[in-house]
Amino acid sequence: MPVALDALLAELPADAVTTDPAVIEKYRYDWAHDPAAGMPVAVVRPTAADQVQTVMRWASTNRVPVVPRGAGSGLSGGSSAVEGGVVLSMDRMRSVHIDPDCRVAVVEPGALNAEVKAAAREHGLWYPPDPSSYEICSIGGNIATNAGGLCCVKYGVTTDYVLGLDLVLADGTAITLGGKRLKDVAGLSLLKLFVGSEGTLAVVTGAVLRLVPAQQAPSTLVALFESMVAAAAAVVEITRSTRPAMLELMDAATINAVENHLSMGLDRTAGALLLAQSDAGGAAAGAEISAMERAALRCGATELFRTDDPAEGEALAAARRAAFPAIEKLGSLLLEDVGVPIPLLAQLLSGIADIAKRNQVAIPTVAHAGDGNTHPIIVYTPGDADAERRARKAFGEIMSLAISLGGTITGEHGVGRLKKAYLPAQLGPDVMALSQRVKQALDPLGILNPGAVL
Repeated sequence: MPVALDALLAELPADAVTTDPAVIEKYRYDWAHDPAAGMPVAVVRPTAADQVQTVMRWASTNRVPVVPRGAGSGLSGGSSAVEGGVVLSMDRMRSVHIDPDCRVAVVEPGALNAEVKAAAREHGLWYPPDPSSYEICSIGGNIATNAGGLCCVKYGVTTDYVLGLDLVLADGTAITLGGKRLKDVAGLSLLKLFVGSEGTLAVVTGAVLRLVPAQQAPSTLVALFESMVAAAAAVVEITRSTRPAMLELMDAATINAVENHLSMGLDRTAGALLLAQSDAGGAAAGAEISAMERAALRCGATELFRTDDPAEGEALAAARRAAFPAIEKLGSLLLEDVGVPIPLLAQLLSGIADIAKRNQVAIPTVAHAGDGNTHPIIVYTPGDADAERRARKAFGEIMSLAISLGGTITGEHGVGRLKKAYLPAQLGPDVMALSQRVKQALDPLGILNPGAVL
């Protein structure tokens, strides 16, 4: 065992560090299974912020790379382990405290999104950000990637709910930004700098999250279309005058995969399924759903179904959330997360279909359609080298397509390591240089999550 690691072991509780290769193996990858993930020398699982400081001081002194890790549900290789480094897993820091008078949750980074929602619910409050993986993803990971979800179209993404952060910098310095205050414009707006920074600038050890009054029971609309292009036109039409609480889209391949997975009675013949919800409540919800129905019909909807039953609505939302595990049964996956301005959604979807045909790969596609964020899921046969080559080619072409439409290579999953090569094409040389100057200022030794993002 390296002497430097002995020094770290001496400063931390015995149960905080593991060097067992069998255990370490479980912490090398996130859900993306980055093939370039390295073998770390240890996994550290702190239970308090001062232990995180100890790790970062030791790492800075010894120039050891540190990869912060949440629940491992990331989709871009953002927490892939680095060879010879340390994985800093925050999964044991899970406290959640609700302050109902300030309407905030004070949480540690390992707390699951679902745990925060449940704790807020006990006080008649709600934490809106809701990634499809909300039951298993952590708040720290959500902050790292600025995660979104199905409710983003109306309620925004993680950054809109982060009022404060406790952070440990690369040299072990602990800082606090923001707090329970709803209004605070003192100094530079540093808080937003760290949300979405994917563990490259600091380690999150605590957060103050904005809560809102509990959502009213939603009314739900399902509209079927012959094509994704027609459904995309309906999205534009709906969002011109309505602000749905959810506006999700699934293509034919996804509908069939979900139906195979859940047996819900979804229409296998539909070319696209648009799922919309209103949480305005009462007559206002009925009016919003009716307005969305009319917009869908103007764009060629072939069938409509509406319900005010919350259980039916949740079942339909669960079908949308099940897209990833359902499609995962079809083969190995490369997950995309590209977005464009909403009026260009149809062009993006048509382009994805062309890329799939040209590269002879299957690309089932789902979308947070209301905010233009799509998830093309490239499926290929595991172990087939040529299939994987074509899949990776399609992966790059989809990102180039999104950039050409004035879009983005990621709406909520993060850049991580899998999309890093494509970031300069979106940001351009001046913004890349500025980003690297920020990184250099906060992590001059380059030890925090090296190889990710920049």
